[in-house]
Amino acid sequence: MRTLLLSLLLLCRLATAGEIPHYQNPHGRTQPVIAVVGYNGGTELTDFAIPYGVLARSGVAQVLTVATQAGPLKMQPALRIQPDKTTAEFDASFSDGADYVIVPAVVKPDDATLVAWIAAQSSKGATIVSICDGAVVVANAGLFKGRRATAHWASESYRKEHYPDTNWQTNVRYVADGRVVSSAGISAAMPTALALVEAIAGNERAATLARDIGVSDWRTTHNSDIFHPTLGVNLGAYITRYTNQWFHAPDRVGVPVAAGVDEIVLAFSADAWARSKRSRVYAVASSTNALQSQNGLTILPDYAATDAEAPPTLPSPASTLPGQALDRTLAELAQRYGQRTAFFVALEFEYPSYR
Repeated sequence: MRTLLLSLLLLCRLATAGEIPHYQNPHGRTQPVIAVVGYNGGTELTDFAIPYGVLARSGVAQVLTVATQAGPLKMQPALRIQPDKTTAEFDASFSDGADYVIVPAVVKPDDATLVAWIAAQSSKGATIVSICDGAVVVANAGLFKGRRATAHWASESYRKEHYPDTNWQTNVRYVADGRVVSSAGISAAMPTALALVEAIAGNERAATLARDIGVSDWRTTHNSDIFHPTLGVNLGAYITRYTNQWFHAPDRVGVPVAAGVDEIVLAFSADAWARSKRSRVYAVASSTNALQSQNGLTILPDYAATDAEAPPTLPSPASTLPGQALDRTLAELAQRYGQRTAFFVALEFEYPSYR
């Protein structure tokens, strides 16, 4: 009886803290299989590339990129990625399903193929992990009904109106409720991915990886309230978002890409520059041939550096730990476009460390 009570107390603590349950290896695999799935017509870049980069770098799982159709994934707001498999090809290779499915925000969260595939993966026993407003996709699959979940603070009203059968949480980085996990805004992708590494391989492996990539904390602690538009706090930055869009012709900016590029650093850089509303961002490489990132993401450059129409490229990033890449990029944006522009980009990332 005492053992049973202790077990129940532990389960209650895990549920309250939002910690992700330890991996149980239901398929008897050497490593868990993780599918990072996207919609070809538009998938949020950092929601997709950051979990992929963290999990692939960890070495604790087989991580595959998956798309609803054949052909490239058009990332939002920049870049193109060639997935490893279509959903149909993944099903042919892994008939028992994935162990984990990462679901980023997409431009069409009710896409029938994507929603049905996520529901089918869940029915096979996969843990479904939404990043940011990938939660809307998972909600459309019916997997949050009667459960706790979270997403980007800005979609809170929409989610509560359209999915009232979900207990939507605020002021939390990520929430685990059974075999569904959800994270807050974009910047929560990295701590959520580290929490998955911890669930699969233990705290020591996650802590070592966190140090390697420059992250000090992946707890659930988070304050979403500070991102709401507030006079005298951040409203000026939100106004700048629209004045940038309305009154400035965007620059064409190239981000340099080469084989072995760190996909997390690249994603933060490309996404942040594009979100400034002052830049249109393109990947520029030595050729337009597909290339592999540091951990195996297949990137499709937009231009070769020798192309007459190639945009001017940003300086190649100095040696930067992935966990510090967003801070570095925000500093570059502030220098080029002003402090308010950098601030509203940080607000869109739901990134609490920048003021």
